[in-house]
Amino acid sequence: MKKLTEKLREKNINELKDLLKETDKELVDLKIKLATRKLKNTKLAGTKRKEIARILTLIREKDLGL
Repeated sequence: MKKLTEKLREKNINELKDLLKETDKELVDLKIKLATRKLKNTKLAGTKRKEIARILTLIREKDLGL
């Protein structure tokens, strides 16, 4: 996961916000598949939630200028 975070740190705020929208849509699709029992790997939903949290954290850091 360090590689993912390092890649995300290189992006600007607009790219992160676009990625956040895309990842959020993927999470909604995963939740629908999970509810209809079509998703075999249930761990993917948790992974996407964590990815969203990382993106939000980086957006906040960039807003604060850290």
